Amino acid sequence: MARGAGGTNGGTGTFLIGLIMMVGGGYLLLNEIVVQPNFGFGARAFGIGGVTITSGMILIPFMFGVGMIFYNSKNWFGWGIAGASMVALVFGVIANMTLQLARMSAFDLIVILVLFVGGLGLFLRSLRAG
Repeated sequence: MARGAGGTNGGTGTFLIGLIMMVGGGYLLLNEIVVQPNFGFGARAFGIGGVTITSGMILIPFMFGVGMIFYNSKNWFGWGIAGASMVALVFGVIANMTLQLARMSAFDLIVILVLFVGGLGLFLRSLRAG
């Protein structure tokens, strides 16, 4: 007997329909999420021990690190400062993002959720041994 999806006796058709529904619902859900940045040069990137660190403060050690790299490219301390500053800047930007669901009707949301959760159910059912 031929094996189905995931090496089980589940249906390959159910697997594909579930996968398509899940991907479609996930895409529609993620497409309706609005990302708003709250980040600028005076904005708070993060805090350490009650001290506010702004994005401009992060760029100061970055400039020193870049200067050290241009003076001596083998300077590990300059590479470390520049790299740590870039990592801190990226974390600060990500930490200050605001995610919210776009305005949509209840019907749109129900269709998206039925597609996503229904597809997930079909997908998992096809992997279960029949």
